[in-house]
Amino acid sequence: MSTSAAATTDRSDFRNVLVSGTKVGVVTGVAVVAYLVLARFLPSGIPRDAILGLLVLATGALVSLLPGEWATARNTEGVAAAAAIGLWGSVAFMAIDIILLRPFKAYPWTWDAIGGGSTWWYLPIWWMLGTFLAWMGGMLTAGRHARGPTTLLGTALLVVIGAVALTAVGKLAGCPVMLPVLAGAGYTLSLAVLALVSLRRA
Repeated sequence: MSTSAAATTDRSDFRNVLVSGTKVGVVTGVAVVAYLVLARFLPSGIPRDAILGLLVLATGALVSLLPGEWATARNTEGVAAAAAIGLWGSVAFMAIDIILLRPFKAYPWTWDAIGGGSTWWYLPIWWMLGTFLAWMGGMLTAGRHARGPTTLLGTALLVVIGAVALTAVGKLAGCPVMLPVLAGAGYTLSLAVLALVSLRRA
């Protein structure tokens, strides 16, 4: 197979899914540690919230769009592979979380208290979110490539701009959540809308 042909072929082989998903898990783990460090040592206020919000957006772009790039998502099979990479990435992060973060009590008690003291309540939600983000990212990647050459940076900027706009609307509307959480929700919604629009135009 020629190099040009290989570059446009969906990569859904099991090895690629596992290796790429593990990378996503490591990226997630590094981002979570960075978030925890910044949240602990930066003085509270708007600047800290803005920095944490930017970190959330950057991490969202990486974990949602890299799976589509690594799966070379161009068709249904590549989009499915991207979703599988996202799922395995969330499982890989779970291992990092349980082995490294939990023993050091990295999270506040209120996080566990939501689930009645259990550290397992959020794992299925995390798996679903990781899969959903990578699925939407793969769909957006495939849709944009169907209309012509594009880059990861260009796609990421498109989603982030939409997320920033939605975050601003949420803040102006008085949404009673922390800015980083609002940024994450804005990113997820922006990604999903753009993915569905790209699917219609593909």
